[in-house]
Formats: sequence, structure tokens, C-alpha cells
Amino acid sequence: MAERLRRVAVLPGDDAAPEAVHASLGVLRQLELPIEWLLLPDGAELAASRSREDAEKLVREAADSCDSLLFGATSGKTPGVGYLRWGKQTYANVRPVRWRPGFNSPLRRPEGIDYVIIRENVEDLYMGLEGELSELFASGLNLTPRTGLRSPLTSRDGFYAVKVLTRKNTERVARFAGRLARRRREQGHAGKVTCSCKYNVLPRTDGFFRRTVEAVIRDEFPEIAYEQFIVDDFARRLVASPHTLDVVLLPNLYGDILSDEGAGTIGGLGLAPSGCYGDTWAYFESVHGSAPDVAGQHTINPTATLLSAVLMLDYLGFGEASHRLDGAIAATYAAGDRLTPDQGGNASTEAFAAAVQSRL
Repeated sequence: MAERLRRVAVLPGDDAAPEAVHASLGVLRQLELPIEWLLLPDGAELAASRSREDAEKLVREAADSCDSLLFGATSGKTPGVGYLRWGKQTYANVRPVRWRPGFNSPLRRPEGIDYVIIRENVEDLYMGLEGELSELFASGLNLTPRTGLRSPLTSRDGFYAVKVLTRKNTERVARFAGRLARRRREQGHAGKVTCSCKYNVLPRTDGFFRRTVEAVIRDEFPEIAYEQFIVDDFARRLVASPHTLDVVLLPNLYGDILSDEGAGTIGGLGLAPSGCYGDTWAYFESVHGSAPDVAGQHTINPTATLLSAVLMLDYLGFGEASHRLDGAIAATYAAGDRLTPDQGGNASTEAFAAAVQSRL
């Protein structure tokens, strides 16, 4: 019986990101999978060719009509990106950190680094609830610091941001982490969840996140080990002892920052993929930004996009093809003959992609 045809939207993004996406799409087409690829315009073309409202509608309709979406990165030109996260409720941002032979790591012994950061993806400070301090004073909110000092603020001229953590969203991302740790345990990994946030200073928000995650893992995943660290100590551990990690769960802001640190330990953001998962839909994108400084130079590393596609193929049920693509990427780094400048080579984006294609 023929495999069911999947439909995947491809949103190239802005600046240098489309160069990585278009090169990666050529590799994916060579796999000859039952996938219909819906290629959308680059961000600059989207913004220039239609109104913002129409461009956002195009992205929304593409997402709703497809089984998944592969995205480059945005610097603000590509409309509709927020819908992929909040509209589709892709609440678990999965960011693998895995060293492979040939990756240009700054660490002396990166061999064996292989863990996954899960970043809660829809709340925390990323809800963008900000305003002027005068609004807080007018609200009558008690602004006395927890330290008990009499003067709550040194100035009334400034701004605030609201940090929001809810039980529903914390529990569901904790369950996602537990399921992933269980799956990795079956594959031979440690089967452990590590939670980190600033619960010593923010006991009501970060403390709530920590307690909620601990309860979910303890009660629903008794076979999974659990540990927790204050976030500044955990930042040190990402460099000092990354080999001890398996599945890491962080609130939105910390996850965004510390996953970049994790990528740095294996060789940089050009090697960092991610997937944003909801209960019924997921999309996939590189962790790095749109790299405007190298736009048009065709030197951006497409590895992060290709590894994001590895995650996407696995999500869509193409496990064998996902394994083939992952192996071809690993073989290209092991050979080391056509690496991009960020990894110490001089190959173009397209030349690296061609090297991966030759090894499929």
C-alpha cells in the first residue's frame, strides 16, 4: 500500500535564511518522499507583493492546509509567524544539542554531548505584556520588594514586563518532557528530566514552574529520574558537565537564552535545529536568526535547517528517510571536505548541501 501523501509548507524567511532553506529543500526533494512541497515566497517578496493582512492570511492558510511547515528565520519581514506558535499552540520548543565528529566545538572533550532542551513556547515574558511604570502605580499594585525595603522603586520613570506562567501550560509541557524522556530511555539514553529556573528569587512564578514540573514527573512518570537546578548554576553546568544531561525543561526566556549557550558548546548556532510541537501540529526551524550580515554571500550553514528537517521527517512518520538524512549530514561532517566557513571550511551553502545529497 502506498504511503499517504503529506503536505508540507516551506516558509523561507528573511535575509540569509532563504539561502539555507532553498539549498535544504533541494536535498529533501532528492529523498523522493510522498510529500507535496508548498513553497511560499521569501519574506521580502511576501511583504512587497501584498498587504500585511493578505500576507499573514497566506501564511495562516498554508499552515492550516499542511501537515507541517519548515521555516527559515525572520528579522521581522515575514508576516504571520506568530500564528505558527500562538495560533497553532505549538507549546513545546524542542532544541536538540548533539555533538558529531567534525563539529567545530570549542570544548576539549565534546564527544558524547547529546541532550534535548525543551523550551515552554507560548507564555512567560514572551507574551509581550509591557507598559509604563505609571500604569502600575495607578493600579494600586503593591510594589514593595520582597526584601521588605521601604522604597519600592528608585524611579517612576521606566517600564515593566509581566511574566505569566499558568498551570495548564506548565503541566502540558512537563508531560511532553516526560514522554520525550521515556522515549529516549527506550533508545538507550538516561531517561532523566532536568528542570531549571530562578526559583530562589522568584518563588511564586519560577517556584510554581519548578513545583509543577516536579509533581508531573513524579506522579505520571515514576520511571523517569528528576533533578532541578537554579538557572545560573545550570548555565555553568551546560559548559562544565553537559554529558550528564538528557531532557532539559526550561521556561520560555531561559530556554531561548540557554539553548544558544548549548549550541555554542558543540560548534555554534549553524548546527542547532528545533521543532515546535503542539498536540495536533508542529513546525520546524533553525535556532539561529536570519543572519543579515551574510545575506547574499551564500555562506550561511544549512545544517541547522537540514537537522530541523530530520526532526520534521520523523514527526511525519518517515523514520527511515529521517535516519538517512541524518546519516548523510553526519558523513559530510566526518569527511570534512566541504564545510561552511563557520565550521572552518570555505564551502558555499549550496556546496555543503550538494555534499549531503551525494551521500544520501
